[in-house]
Amino acid sequence: MHIIEPSTPEQFEQYYHLRYQTLRQPWGQPEGSERAEDDATAIHAMLVNDVGEALGVCRMHLATPQEAQIRFMGIRQDMQGKQLGDQLLQYQEERARKSGATRMMLQARENAVNFYRRNGYEVEEKSYLLFGTIQHYKMAKQL
Repeated sequence: MHIIEPSTPEQFEQYYHLRYQTLRQPWGQPEGSERAEDDATAIHAMLVNDVGEALGVCRMHLATPQEAQIRFMGIRQDMQGKQLGDQLLQYQEERARKSGATRMMLQARENAVNFYRRNGYEVEEKSYLLFGTIQHYKMAKQL
């Protein structure tokens, strides 16, 4: 397994497909809802296996010159619980440091709070409900 930054149409197709499957489809959201207006300016990371299949995805962007944000973290369902998300998170944290960021923030779904805590993030506040049902928490970490 290794992490790539998708660059070809085929890689981006896999990337967005996994984002949809893990983060939108389970809640009955339409295809296309996995995309964001600022995707073109974000750094996308995709964990792939030895035959190039997407196992996990996430993106990072600079919210300010000093603060980066992780969004759209998803691991293929059959690969969850194997600490693959840790690899993606560490990759994006390093990319953020190289870009000059000193802090990383994110909005964690309730079921992911412990994952982020294990990776050094702390809850700052209970934030919002996605789709009226998925509680999110603002979390952050000094880089």
